[in-house]
This record gives sequence, structure tokens and C-alpha cells, in this order.
Amino acid sequence: MGAVMGTFSSLQTKQRRPSKDIAWWYYQYQRDKIEDELEMTMVCHRPEGLEQLEAQTNFTKRELQVLYRGFKNECPSGVVNEETFKQIYAQFFPHGDASTYAHYLFNAFDTTQTGSVKFEDFVTALSILLRGTVHEKLRWTFNLYDINKDGYINKEEMMDIVKAIYDMMGKYTYPVLKEDTPRQHVDVFFQKMDKNKDGIVTLDEFLESCQEDDNIMRSLQLFQNVM
Repeated sequence: MGAVMGTFSSLQTKQRRPSKDIAWWYYQYQRDKIEDELEMTMVCHRPEGLEQLEAQTNFTKRELQVLYRGFKNECPSGVVNEETFKQIYAQFFPHGDASTYAHYLFNAFDTTQTGSVKFEDFVTALSILLRGTVHEKLRWTFNLYDINKDGYINKEEMMDIVKAIYDMMGKYTYPVLKEDTPRQHVDVFFQKMDKNKDGIVTLDEFLESCQEDDNIMRSLQLFQNVM
């Protein structure tokens, strides 16, 4: 009799456990769901009206719809932080290290310095780089090189950007780049741009130097292509 009662007790225990487990998992699911919804409520960003963006950029409404679908596919919350931006960008340069250049590029996109890039920020920059005037593209590039945002480019900033680009291109470029190639590149650039030899390049000096030198324009166009 004791054995029978023991077996019955064991069965009762086994019958209760699944019920307890299901309830626990349901509770966890509901809690996680509420937390996810709360996070989406706090983070999710809806862009400005497409008509307004159409007026502010060089894209048509149809093109903006396509761009937005792609942006939302990669960034469901409607914004992208730097880490996600680096992960996405690295996919385009598998043979090199794109993290440093992606960091500088992200800062250039993040014009309000909030630590995140909205669709409006992304599409405005893309409009300039793809369909802007030469002057607009050069101003955007100057902002990219002006890492500390003080309105000037010094030699160290230019070296940081150029080296980041070479690191991103990787070791599989042809012809193979020498170790000191970035430094040589910067020396030539900076000497031509720093017209008054004061150790910094202003926006006016940058614009003038680029537009009067075909070699610089070709080099900058190459660098813009890695956008």
C-alpha cells in the first residue's frame, strides 16, 4: 500500500510540474513582450513626411520609399547606433578593417551628435554624396575630415581619415600599398591645401585647392566612393 501511495504521489508531482513550467514560461513571455514594447515605444522613430524629405533632398518620393524600406529592414527601430552602423558597413569591406572609418563616417552622418542616425540624417547625406553639386560634396567631405568639428582640418586629422580608408581597403589592394603610403598621400594633400602654411586647412582653402587640382579631385572622388 505504501508503494502504491508513493507511486501515486510521484505521478501527482509529475503532473503538477508541466503546469508550473508552462505558467512560468508564459509569465516570462509576457514580461519580455511588455519590455520589448516599452523599448520600441521609447526608441522607435518615425521619419518626417516623404513630401518634406522630397523637398529637402534630390530623391523622388518613390526613391525615398525604397530607401526607407531598406533602412527599416536593417534598423527596425527607425534609428541606427554606431555599433550597428559599423556592423552593416563592415559587410562591404570583408578584406579590411572598416571600424575606424565607419566611426568617422557615423559622426559625419550624426550631425546633431546624439549618438544615433535617423533616416532623415541618412538620406540627407546620401542625397549630397550621390546627387549634390561639387561644392556640396566638398563641404560634406570637409566636415568628415574635420574630426573635432572646430572648423579646420589639421594634418593629424587628415592622416587619421586617410589611414582609416587604407585600413578599410585591406591588404588585398592592387598594387600592394607600402606602409608609408598614407603618410605620403597626406603630405602631398596638405602641402597643396595649406596655402598660407599656418598648419591648418580652412573650408575656403579646402574648396579652392580641390577645385583647382584635378589629382585631388580624382582622389577625393575615390574616397567618396567608399561611402
